[in-house]
Amino acid sequence: MAAVYQKFTLGTTITAEQQAFFNQHGFIHFTNFIKPETVADIIKASEQVQQQWIDNKVEKINGVPVKYGKDLDGSPIVQRFAFINQHHAVLNEFTNDPRFQVLLNLIGDGARLGTEEKDGMVFNHYVNGPESSFTKMGWHTDGLRDIFHGQRLNPMLNVGIHLSTLKAENGGLRILPGTHRQNLYQMLFRKKYFLDHDTDENEVAITPNAGDLTIHDGRLWHRVAQSTITGEASRRRVIYIPIIAGKFEPKKADSPTAFYQRFAGIVK
Repeated sequence: MAAVYQKFTLGTTITAEQQAFFNQHGFIHFTNFIKPETVADIIKASEQVQQQWIDNKVEKINGVPVKYGKDLDGSPIVQRFAFINQHHAVLNEFTNDPRFQVLLNLIGDGARLGTEEKDGMVFNHYVNGPESSFTKMGWHTDGLRDIFHGQRLNPMLNVGIHLSTLKAENGGLRILPGTHRQNLYQMLFRKKYFLDHDTDENEVAITPNAGDLTIHDGRLWHRVAQSTITGEASRRRVIYIPIIAGKFEPKKADSPTAFYQRFAGIVK
C-alpha cells in the first residue's frame, strides 16, 4: 500500500490530481504548510495555555475532558487540549489563515472550519516516558460521534498540522487508505474501537516534517501508534481541526460531556 502515499504542495486551489487522490484514498499530505517560526510560536502558545489550565485545575473545556499527564521529569502537562484556539490569541488567529478556506473545497458547498464545534482545535502532546498517560490511541473512525449522537453521518475531515518531524519509529498517525468508502457495518465493526492497537498489514504510516499538513476523512479507520523510542526523542505535537458540513452545532461552557468521551481513560 506504500504506493498510495504521495506528498503534495498546497496552492490557491485544490487541483484535479489532489482531489482525485483524496477521493480515492481518503487522505492527503501537504508539505511546508507553516514555517519553523510559526511552529515555535504555536508550541509556545500551547505551553502558556497549559500553565493556565494547570494553575486553575481546569477539568473540561466546553464539556470535553482535558487529558493531563506527566512529562519526562515528572512535572504535570496537558496531553490533550480541546478548543485551545479559544484560549490564546495566536491560535485563534492561526485559524483565520485563508488557506484553510482552500481546503474546504475537498468537501464542497456548505463546508466550514469547526473552530466552535466537535472539539474545536485539538492540540495533542505525546511523550513516551515512564509516567506518560497518553502515548497511543487504538483504531477508530471520527464518524462514530455522529452515530452516538443519533445523527446522520455528515461529511467531516480532520486537518492535522504537524509540529514535529516524524519517522515511522516515532509512532504517530496510521491510516487504512480507502476505508472511507466502507459501509456502515464495516465502520462499526471492522475493528474494536480504541481497544485494538494491532498493526494492520494495509496500514500506512504518516511521516510528516514539522510544518506539514495532512487531512483524513472522518470515516477512515486510523490509529495513533506508540513511539518505539523513549525519552525526549519521542516527543511529538500535532494540532487537529475539523472541517465539517451540516447543521451548525457550536459547543459552550455548559455543553454536556459526550457519552464516548467518558471512556477517555482507555487511551494510554
